[in-house]
Amino acid sequence: MRRIAVIGLGRFGIALARNLARLGAQVIAVDRNMQLVNEVKDDVDLAVRLDSTDRDALDAQDIDKVDVCIVSIGENFEASLLTTVILRKLGVPRIICRAQTSFHAEIFRQIGADEVIQPETSAGEQMARRLANPRLTDVIDIAEGYSMVETEAPASWWGIGLKDLGLRTKFDVNLVAIKRQKAATSVEESDGETAPVTSSEIISVPRPDDLIQEGDVLMLVGSHDAIDKLPRE
Repeated sequence: MRRIAVIGLGRFGIALARNLARLGAQVIAVDRNMQLVNEVKDDVDLAVRLDSTDRDALDAQDIDKVDVCIVSIGENFEASLLTTVILRKLGVPRIICRAQTSFHAEIFRQIGADEVIQPETSAGEQMARRLANPRLTDVIDIAEGYSMVETEAPASWWGIGLKDLGLRTKFDVNLVAIKRQKAATSVEESDGETAPVTSSEIISVPRPDDLIQEGDVLMLVGSHDAIDKLPRE
């Protein structure tokens, strides 16, 4: 079981701590505010009120023994920086910092953060990408500058084999899987009537001779620039 500390219990930190616990991680939740600590204490393994800029306080809670520590302190940038420095000195193996701006993100990287996230910026970019291309049904950032998206196959691709379509060479994206609707079947309901039921299958290793069909949802990976240039008809 992974042991993860979440320092900073704003809306993002609380949601993160609760979801990590729900997914089976052993979670230590930390904040200066006792009200926020009480809000999450029943959902995690340990919720503690302390000042994360106090090295001795962190050491007393064995923060150095966690696998990952997420610094999600909101507005107090100075406290986030000092906390990150202390965590690095304590030898925490992986430190993830939440940054408010790109400038802050670069500073976190310079002082030793293993990963920096900007959830508000990422959410805004994802929404903009989906609104600009209505065919995108889901967008997941997988690395800086790269996303995995689900997109409805445009009509211009229907009936074309993957080899001829040339997604990698022409569009600079990679096809991970195809989600395809199966033919509707009928099932008998409790009142004796029949109702059509549709289901879908996942083609997880598409072959070069597979044809794109109407209604296919394609799971593609590529740079943000490449994703933005996908057909929108």
